[in-house]
Amino acid sequence: MQLVKDMRRIIKNYNLLNHNTFGIEVFTDFFFAFTDIVELKAFLKNDLYEHLEKRVLGGGSNVLFIDNFHGAVIHPICNRIEVKKKDTETILIKADAGLNWDTFVEQCINNEWFGLENLSGIPGSVGASPIQNIGAYGVEVKDFIYKVEGVNLETHEIDYFYKDNCKFGYRTSIFKQELKDKYVITAVFFKLKRKENLQISYAMVQEELKKYPQQNAANLRKAILDIRAQKLPKIEEMPNAGSFFKNPVISEEKFQQLKISYQDLPSYPELDHKVKIPAGWLIEKCGLKGYQNGNTAVHDKQALVLINKGSATGADILRLADKIAEKVKTDFGIELEKEVNVFP
Repeated sequence: MQLVKDMRRIIKNYNLLNHNTFGIEVFTDFFFAFTDIVELKAFLKNDLYEHLEKRVLGGGSNVLFIDNFHGAVIHPICNRIEVKKKDTETILIKADAGLNWDTFVEQCINNEWFGLENLSGIPGSVGASPIQNIGAYGVEVKDFIYKVEGVNLETHEIDYFYKDNCKFGYRTSIFKQELKDKYVITAVFFKLKRKENLQISYAMVQEELKKYPQQNAANLRKAILDIRAQKLPKIEEMPNAGSFFKNPVISEEKFQQLKISYQDLPSYPELDHKVKIPAGWLIEKCGLKGYQNGNTAVHDKQALVLINKGSATGADILRLADKIAEKVKTDFGIELEKEVNVFP
């Protein structure tokens, strides 16, 4: 029998209340927090746990629990940063999966490793960032990922996925599609810039940045954090998982049809004659911004955010999400896709 170095980190009947930003109380049969790959592989090969269904949980900022989990939740707590290679233009960084994402972004800026500034303030862990291909204000994490390191849950082998093999798309990747629940991401390698190249195409970012005396990466981070604070509720005050739905991408033809009735319809051009529509705008136009139903609500400043008002269950949140999606489909003929992962 293989042994984990510290068996105290394998906990039975573990409450996941503090491991999801919706604040949902559910339990998992086993909870295992690992600090390195050796320990992870030992757990996976352990006779006591090898047969169990397994799920990986990072910061819990993009998940909705609807029931207890009869298996093992694997939680990375490794948080090292290592410089692997650098030249005059770029630097290759290895960041462990358990590192808090925003802490990582802050450390990058402090070390003058540039590119991730627009992704400041996004909750969650480094290991979750490639799964969702997180993005904000004109930047997606795929723009800076070199490769992803992961351990196969079946073979227990370490595999590497270079950027071109990750199948990155809008808020998706190979890890959210065909490899979902088949790997534990243990580290992400980022290729960052050693010179500033600010991405400030969004008007609101430009306006917020004017409040600072200089346009640099540190101030851009502050501006992004300011914007997020104005638009998004604090998780500790209003439990939520950020944007619950993806912004839908529709055909140019469908967009032009909608523009006839909604001349103020905002849009962002995509490839292949497609157009991205803000899901929050659609929800607001349906009259659901600020809508409340029992212990759930739609945030009154950002309609993409669904809130647990105190004692909602995952099923309660899911019912609210379904109501919103049904209303948007009825009013606009557009299907909303969840950005949040429903678990298990």
